[in-house]
Amino acid sequence: MHIAVVSGEASGDQLGAGILEALQERVPQLKVSGVGGAKMSAAGLDSLYAMDDISLMGVDGFMGKIRKALRIRRALYRRFTSDPPDIFLGIDIPDFNLGLEKRLKRFGIPVVHLVSPTVWAWRSYRIHRIRKAVDHMLVLFPFEEVYYREHGVPATFVGHPAADEIGEVDQVAAQRELARLGVSVTGELVALLPGSRVSEIRHLAPVFIDTAIRLSKIRPGIRFVVPYASDKVEREFRKFCPRGTGPENVQGIQGNARLAMAGSDLVLLASGTAALEAALLERPMVVAYKVSGLSYVLVRMFAKVKHVSMPNHLTARPMVPEYLQGRARPQLLCGELNRLLDESAARIRIEESFKDLRGVLKNDACAVIAERLVGIVQSRAG
Repeated sequence: MHIAVVSGEASGDQLGAGILEALQERVPQLKVSGVGGAKMSAAGLDSLYAMDDISLMGVDGFMGKIRKALRIRRALYRRFTSDPPDIFLGIDIPDFNLGLEKRLKRFGIPVVHLVSPTVWAWRSYRIHRIRKAVDHMLVLFPFEEVYYREHGVPATFVGHPAADEIGEVDQVAAQRELARLGVSVTGELVALLPGSRVSEIRHLAPVFIDTAIRLSKIRPGIRFVVPYASDKVEREFRKFCPRGTGPENVQGIQGNARLAMAGSDLVLLASGTAALEAALLERPMVVAYKVSGLSYVLVRMFAKVKHVSMPNHLTARPMVPEYLQGRARPQLLCGELNRLLDESAARIRIEESFKDLRGVLKNDACAVIAERLVGIVQSRAG
C-alpha cells in the first residue's frame, strides 16, 4: 500500500505519526511519502519537503511563504500523479491541502481529509469547495459528522486523540509532579496559557500578566504557572514581564501544559486546543482571545456561532466564560477568576459538565483512522 500524506503543523505531525504506526500494524508493506515533521519521519514517512515550508502561520515574510508553498504544492501534484498513491491523506492545513486535494481527486486518486475546518462555525461557504476536493472527511467531533453528511460530504467521526491520551485526572499527583519541576503548589494555583503562536503571545501575554498582578493583590499567596509551548514562546512572553522576570509568584516551565492544567485550581487560556484539553482534564477555565481589529471584524462577519471555545459546543449548555477582543481586559478577567476561586460550587458545576466528554471523544482514533484508510483502498481495489 502506498499512502501520500501532507501535514504542516506540529499537532498534525503528532497525529500523523500515530496513524502511520497503526497502519504499519495492518499493512505489511507500507510506503509513505509526502510532507511531515520529525515524528512522522520517525514513523516511516519519506518527507519530500520541510513541514515549515508549507505552513502559512504568521505574517513575517508572508508573501515569500505563499510563493514557496505554491511551488511545493505544484511539485507534490506532479509527484503524486506520476507515481499515484493508493490514497491521499491531508491532515489539517486546509488552505494548503484542499487545493492539492481537489486536483488529486480530479485525477482519480482517492482523497481523505482529517481534521475538519471549522466550516460549521464560520465561512460556511467553504463546504462547496470541500465537497469538490474530498472523497471522505474524518472528523474529531460527533456533531461534525452530522454536519458533513447533511451537506452531502461522506464523513466519519474517528474520536479525538487528546481523549485517548488523557486518562483519569489526579490533581494531587499532578501537583507533586509540578513540585518536582520546581513549581510552588502551596495555596491556590492558576495555570496561564496565553497561546503557542507569537501573534497570540503579543496580544494576550500583557493581559494575562496584568491579570495575575491584579489577582495577587486580592488573593495574597496565589501562585501562577505558565507552561511555555517552546523557547520562542518563552522569550516572547518575557518581553512583556516587568523587568523581564515577571511577578515572583508567576513561574514558567517548558512544555507540560496538560500537567500544569491538571495540577491547577483554575485555568486562564487562549481559545484553542488547550481549552478542549482543559475540559478533558475536568478543569474549570476562563477563555480569552484577541486578534487584530480587521481579523475580528472578518470573523464576526462570517461567524455562525456565538461561542469560540470547543467545550461550549460539547456540553449541554455553555459553561466556559469567554472574554473576547475588547472584553479581554485584565480587570474583567481578574474579576471572573476571583469569582470562580471564591465560588467552589460554580467550579464544581463546570467540572461536572466535563465529566462525560472523555467517554464521548475517546475512540482509539489512530486505529479507527488506519482501518478507514485501509477499507477505502480495499473497496477501490475490489
